[in-house]
Amino acid sequence: MNTAAQSPENPIGATAAAVEHHLLATVGTAPATATHNDIMHAVAQVAREQLSRRWVATDGADRSAKARRVCYLSMEFLIGRTLSNALAALDISAEMGAAARQHACTLEDVAATEADAALGNGGLGRLAACFLDAMATLELPSFGYGIRYEFGMFKQSIQGGRQVEHPDPWLEDGTPWEFPRAGVHYAVRFGGWVEHPTEPSQVPVWRHAGEVNAKAYDMVVPGHGTERVSTLRLWKAAAPSQIDLHAFNTGDYARAAQFKNEFENISWVLYPNDSTDAGRELRLRQEYFFTSASLQDILARHQAEHGRLTNLADKVAIHLNDTHPAIGVAELMRLLVDENAFGWHAAWALTKKVFSYTNHTLMPEALETWPVALMQRVLPRHLEIILRINQGFLEEAAAHKPGDHDFLRRLSLIDETGERRVRMAHLSIVGSHKVNGVSALHSDLLVATIFRDFASLWPERFINMTNGITPRRWLAQANPGLASLIDEAIGSGWRLDLDQLIQLNAHADRTDFRHAFLAVKHANKARLAAHIQATTGVAVDPASLFDVQVKRIHEYKRQLLNVLQVVARYQAMLADPAGPGGEGWVPRTVILAGKAASSYITAKNVIRLIHDVGQVINHDARIGGKLKLVFVPNYGVSVAEVIMPGADLSEQISTAGTEASGTGNMKLALNGALTIGTDDGANIEIRQNVGDDNIFIFGLSAAEVAASRAAGYQPLRIYEENAPLKAALDAVAGGQFSAEEPGRYRALVDGLLWGGDHYMLLADFDAYLAAQARVDALYRDRDAWARMAIANVAGMGFFSSDRTIREYAKEVWGLAAKA
Repeated sequence: MNTAAQSPENPIGATAAAVEHHLLATVGTAPATATHNDIMHAVAQVAREQLSRRWVATDGADRSAKARRVCYLSMEFLIGRTLSNALAALDISAEMGAAARQHACTLEDVAATEADAALGNGGLGRLAACFLDAMATLELPSFGYGIRYEFGMFKQSIQGGRQVEHPDPWLEDGTPWEFPRAGVHYAVRFGGWVEHPTEPSQVPVWRHAGEVNAKAYDMVVPGHGTERVSTLRLWKAAAPSQIDLHAFNTGDYARAAQFKNEFENISWVLYPNDSTDAGRELRLRQEYFFTSASLQDILARHQAEHGRLTNLADKVAIHLNDTHPAIGVAELMRLLVDENAFGWHAAWALTKKVFSYTNHTLMPEALETWPVALMQRVLPRHLEIILRINQGFLEEAAAHKPGDHDFLRRLSLIDETGERRVRMAHLSIVGSHKVNGVSALHSDLLVATIFRDFASLWPERFINMTNGITPRRWLAQANPGLASLIDEAIGSGWRLDLDQLIQLNAHADRTDFRHAFLAVKHANKARLAAHIQATTGVAVDPASLFDVQVKRIHEYKRQLLNVLQVVARYQAMLADPAGPGGEGWVPRTVILAGKAASSYITAKNVIRLIHDVGQVINHDARIGGKLKLVFVPNYGVSVAEVIMPGADLSEQISTAGTEASGTGNMKLALNGALTIGTDDGANIEIRQNVGDDNIFIFGLSAAEVAASRAAGYQPLRIYEENAPLKAALDAVAGGQFSAEEPGRYRALVDGLLWGGDHYMLLADFDAYLAAQARVDALYRDRDAWARMAIANVAGMGFFSSDRTIREYAKEVWGLAAKA
C-alpha cells in the first residue's frame, strides 16, 4: 500500500486508503466496482474504528472513576442516519468527501444509501435522540436504553389516498453501527403466580410461566467537540431455545417456529396495534421487557463497580421518558426486595431517590393505564408491589387531607371507576424525586390540572425543563448552506454554543446577507420540490410560499383545520381571481407529512382528505397553479432533514393547552421558517425569544379554551354564522372532493358540527384565516420576510438540547456538565 497515502501530512490520502482497505477487507468488493452502498459501509467502518477507540476510552475512564451516570429509558430513539453525524463528530467529513469523489460520487450520495434507524415514530423519539447527542457532547457519563426493533413502526405509502402500512425492515442488510454484546443478556419473565412464604422474614416467590432472553446490542453516540462517546443499549428478545427441536423433528414445523416467534415478537415492531387484547398485552410485555433488562444491566454494572447496592442512588440516576418504562418503579422494588434482600422501606427510599420522570401529555385520555386483570396475568408480582406502594402512599396522603375520600380516589395508583386500571403516570410520580413538564405552559398546566393533587402534596417535586434540539443535526448537517452562511457571519462556535446565534441580528441590516439568506432558502426549496416530485408526482414551484405542517397525524394537532383553510382559500381564489385588494394571490404550496397510528381511523381519514383535496386543487387550471396541496409519504428523520430547511412557514396550530412542547417548531424556526401557531407548548417561548413581531400567533389561549368549554361551546352556531367556514365544510361533507363517494367525509364534518368539536377548530378558524392573510402580506415583501426569518434563527439559542441537558444534569440528575 502507498506509504505516502498514509502519512500524517496527507490525511485525505490516508482516509481514502482506509476506505479502500475496508472495501476489500470488510465489504468484500473491488474498489473499482463498488456501489454507493458499498462505499457507505466502508466509510462507516473507518468512522467506526475511530469511534470505537474513543468509546472504549470513555467507558474505561468512567469505570475507573466510578462515575455517577444517568440512564435514560425510552421506548423510542429516533436517531435517523448515523453516518453524517459520526463524520462530523470526528471532523473528517471533508476527507471522506474527497475519498468519495475518488469513486465518482459525492458524500451525500453515499450517505443517502443508509437506512434510517427505525427506532421511533414521533417527537418523543426525536427528543430522546437529541438528548443523547447533548449528553455525549456535554461529557455526561450516560447510557440510553431502548428496544432494538426489527421493523420499526411501519413504512408508510399512500395508495388511492389511503395510508398503507408496510414493514420497515431497516436491519435486513445489517447496520455498521451496532455492536452485539454476546456476554450481556438477561432473563425477563412473565405470567404465572406468586407464592407467599409462611415466615415473615422470607420474600414472596414469583413462579413465572414464561421467560425470554434480552440480548444487548450497543450503538455509539459520539459527542461533538469532545472525545467522549456514549452508549445507546438496545435489547433484542430471543427465545430461550431457538426452536422446539422435538416439534421440528416430528415434522411439526409450524409449532417449532411458533415457539420461537411467541418470544421474539416482543422486539419486532414499535407500538403494535393496541385495538385488540393481544396487541395490548404485547405492548405491556414490550414495556416490561426493555425496562427489566435495563434495570438488571444497571444493577449488574453497579455491583461490579461498587460491590453493593446501598449506594445506588449516589451513583445512578434513572430517567423515565414518559410512562412506557414506568413499570421500572415496581421492577426495581422487586429486584431489591426479592433478589437482593432489601427491606421494603429501605428499597422504597432508594427507589424514590433514583428515578425521575418526564411527562409528555396534558390529555387525561392519553395517560397510560393498564387493566388490573391484564397486569395480574402478565406481571402478578409487580401488581402486588404496586398495590403495596399504593397502600403506603394513600396512608401518607390521608394525613395531608383527613377524611377527603375524593382526594384519595383521584390520587390512587388504581382507577376504580369502571374496569380497574393501574395508572402508570401516578406510579411514575409517586416513585420519582422529580417530575418535569417540557415547556413552561405545559409544566404550569400539569400542576394546575391533571396533577394538581400531587402538586399539593409535593410542590417541590414538579419542575419545568423546556425541550431542545441539537443544532449539530438540525442545522449544521441538515442545512449546510445556511450553516456556511452563519459561519461566514459569526464563526462556527454556535454548534456548541447556540446562544451565539443572537449575533445574527447585527447582520440582518446587511442587504448582501439578506440576499444570501434568501438564496440559501431557495436552493433548499428546490431540493424539497425535487423530493415532492419524486415521491408524490406533483410538480411544485420553489418560488411559491412553502407552508409546512409535519408531525404525527392527530386530532389535537389539527391537520384538519389546515385542510379547511386550504379549501377556503381555494374557494376564495375561484370567487375572486384578482385576490384581496386586486393584488393577486400569493402562490402557496401547502405541504403535510406524518403517520397516523394504524388503528386511528379518524387520523387516517384526514390523510385521505388531504390527498383528495389535493387531487382537485392541483388539477384545477382555473387557479393557474397558485395553490398546491401535497402529502409527503413516510415522514421520518431523513425526510425531515429535507423538509425543514425548505420551509417558509411552520404550522404549529394545536388547540391551546394540548401540545406539551413540540420540537418540530424549534427545528423549523432554526432553519429560517416563520411560525404560524397558537399560544401553546413551546410556541410561547419561541414567541418570547424571537419577539411578538416575528411570529404569527392566533386563536384562543389555553385559559380561553377552558372558559369556552365551561360556558357551553356551540360549534354549530359558528358554522351557521361564518360563510367561508360553512362553504368549506359543506364542500367537504357534500363530496366536492370525493365525487365517487360523496359521503366519504360526512362523519368527519359531523364530528365537528354535532360531536362537539372537542379541539375547537371552528372557534379558531376566523383568527387562523386572518393570520394567514398577514402571512401573505409579508411574503409579498421579500426583504421584510428575510429580516423576520433571520430574527427567528437568531432567537433560537435557548432551544438547544445542550441547554436542556445542562438543566437536567444540575436540577434533576446531580451531574456536572461540561461548561
